[in-house]
Amino acid sequence: MPLYGEAYMSARELPLPDTAVLTPVLQHSARMPVVFVGHGSPLNAIERNAWHLTWEDMGQQLLARCGRPQLVLCISAHWITGASWWLTGMAQPRTIHDFGGFPRELFEQQYPAPGAPDAVQALARFLRDPDSGAPLGVDAEQWGLDHGAWGVLKPMFPKADLPVAQLSIAYDRPPAQHFALGRQLAALRERGVLIVASGNIVHNLRALRAQAGINATYTWAQEFDSRVTHALQAQDWQSLIDFQSWGEIAELAHPSYDHYLPLLYAIGAAGLDEAPQFFNTGFQRGAISMRSVLWG
Repeated sequence: MPLYGEAYMSARELPLPDTAVLTPVLQHSARMPVVFVGHGSPLNAIERNAWHLTWEDMGQQLLARCGRPQLVLCISAHWITGASWWLTGMAQPRTIHDFGGFPRELFEQQYPAPGAPDAVQALARFLRDPDSGAPLGVDAEQWGLDHGAWGVLKPMFPKADLPVAQLSIAYDRPPAQHFALGRQLAALRERGVLIVASGNIVHNLRALRAQAGINATYTWAQEFDSRVTHALQAQDWQSLIDFQSWGEIAELAHPSYDHYLPLLYAIGAAGLDEAPQFFNTGFQRGAISMRSVLWG
């Protein structure tokens, strides 16, 4: 039996606005999947390594099985917005190169996917701040697609012809509120919205190892990844929300937890009738879990 916990039940009870606000811009559809992608190094966007090739295959499989999404909504670890949530609302999101010290080829990458201004305006009215109930903000000028978004979407959907919007992460809010907003995203899946959450289950850049040999992965990294995996399989959302109570392995796995929070949006949007399907179950340089999950 799934372990719901207080946070799950309270999120389920949040009153949602009428989905009619979405009808003019997002039509009813079969339920689209939810994907949590461990994105790792920005170089994975251009290196044809195992992670990159799996993203390519995943994109092809999703299009073949589910058809063309009306919108791809990405929650990336790299758009952090303090105490408020925002959606990108520009017609042509810019490709953001939010990293340093990498080859020129990486900075030359562009992902000219269109935005979805009309759909985003409707989403901003439909989705509500889990604490205040206020509509979300729309950023029509400043952000765009950061490498947590385009770095995985470009291999998955290389034609860049699917409308893409990003939802920011209000980092100052408690984990339960990120999960609660994820619960609201679940309704969008039946409106042609493919949800792609991009982060890492383990992410400690301070502990990266130069070589990735057989014994390169830290014990604490393996333990945290394993505990998350078991909680996902058991649908123990409360445990995943309470990850900060896990002690030293949580502190080591996430000195800051921006890369963990996208997972909470993904599990919020996942259905209890959907078993997690894992892919890319490995580590980069000992301290980054590339484990990724598909629901639906």
